[in-house]
Amino acid sequence: MSKELIRLENCVMEFDGEIVLNSINLSIKDKEFLTLLGPSGCGKTTTLRIIGGFERPTRGDVWFDDVRINDVPPHKRRVNTVFQRYALFTHMNVFENVAFGLRISRTPEAEIRRRVAQMLELVNLPGYEKRQVNSLSGGQQQRVAIARAIVNNPHVLLLDEPLGALDLKLRKEMQTELKRIQQQVGITFVYVTHDQEEALTMSDTVVVMNQGNILQVGTPVDIYNEPQNAFVASFIGESNIIGGIMNKDRLVTFSHQQFDCVDSGFAPDEPVDVVIRPEDLQVVAPEEGQIRGIIRSVVFKGVHYEMMVENSSFTWMVHSTYQRQVGQAVGLRLTPDDIHIMHKS
Repeated sequence: MSKELIRLENCVMEFDGEIVLNSINLSIKDKEFLTLLGPSGCGKTTTLRIIGGFERPTRGDVWFDDVRINDVPPHKRRVNTVFQRYALFTHMNVFENVAFGLRISRTPEAEIRRRVAQMLELVNLPGYEKRQVNSLSGGQQQRVAIARAIVNNPHVLLLDEPLGALDLKLRKEMQTELKRIQQQVGITFVYVTHDQEEALTMSDTVVVMNQGNILQVGTPVDIYNEPQNAFVASFIGESNIIGGIMNKDRLVTFSHQQFDCVDSGFAPDEPVDVVIRPEDLQVVAPEEGQIRGIIRSVVFKGVHYEMMVENSSFTWMVHSTYQRQVGQAVGLRLTPDDIHIMHKS
């Protein structure tokens, strides 16, 4: 198991009396790809800026390799940052952009040439040394920004929504590239995004944030399959969230009937939120389903059909590879593993 590299301890951030971060605690491991995920204004970029030294927490401590670094300025931290706007030097060619940090640190010319060539090879831009950055595509400019950020061998690379300016196809390609680069150079990446797919695709660890709080930390599989509250369930992928009553361990009532489930540890007859993913609802004949309803809409989504199935208590979102007709009566079948119970938010 990798050792802890960064720790935020009871970090509070206030701007003009407004709390932006609410006493957060976070541990980041060496060589980990960790993503801060949440909606705009949730505090994820502020968290990144605290790690980078661009903001100092109002209260709390920042630790790097067991050394408190609250008072260490950004240029003295073993951290580099890639922003959404890549901040490349337009009057310099690709080589000089990547070499900039090495020249500042008075690295010998032969070493500069070796390391710049190595970085351009890493980001799949060999032979681009003499190109002007303004002549590059958005994806190529981003690669130059990454090469410039890691040529100095930082311990940590901070990435603040770096794919936000790219089109969908290029964004998906760069997700794969970023993960490859991170694994190849073996440094810690701390990544900020509001895009759930990005977070699930690239990360070792996802940190879901909202309103200045950390709501859940876990692997992408854990975050998706075992959300700890309704916000996480609704923010990570599509979900059906319906109120229910946890009658006892492994028995829940919702949609006017009882269902077996796998959850326990709730108070008897506790009101709960029941979460069911659209892909976990199997469409069957009406008499074969625990839930019955009428299909009110069908939308083709490319890899599946999204159907809204209405009954007297709820309108269910269902994902299926088989098309049904609007107005058709259907049954919905689910297993205990498909039902996720959580405390009311």
